[in-house]
Amino acid sequence: MKQFDSHIELEALVERYPWWSQGHIALARRSDSHEAKPTATALVAMLHPTALITPRNVDTARLTYLSHDDLIDRFLKRQEYRIVAEEGAADDLSAVEYSPEEEIVSEELAEIYANQGLYDEAIDTYRKLSLLNSEKSIYFAGLIATLEEKKNRN
Repeated sequence: MKQFDSHIELEALVERYPWWSQGHIALARRSDSHEAKPTATALVAMLHPTALITPRNVDTARLTYLSHDDLIDRFLKRQEYRIVAEEGAADDLSAVEYSPEEEIVSEELAEIYANQGLYDEAIDTYRKLSLLNSEKSIYFAGLIATLEEKKNRN
């Protein structure tokens, strides 16, 4: 058992953890250790350590409190649980029609084109984005200029 530097430190730990029987025993033994003759309580503590522990109400809510992170960790450790969609909750996407004239344009798609060396497609995508987002047209113009330079070098 750890040797405590001060009697106050030990009392604070016993107060914080009232169920800690070893702390109660150490506190009882230490309280009479400075006297020349051991008193009856110290003798009882040495012979039957649990006799001195007075029953206290333990705050079970404080002991069993789990933070949000603890709950998530506990959930993730259990492998039998899975997150699944409720039956009938999925939308029927077969009714949605897609026309080839509708193009999907995004900055990510333009970056993918540029990384693959498809500079014409990337420039075309940035031009469409510039028309859709006029507040970012200067930004897109700079990217288009950079891609045209790369295209001319290759």
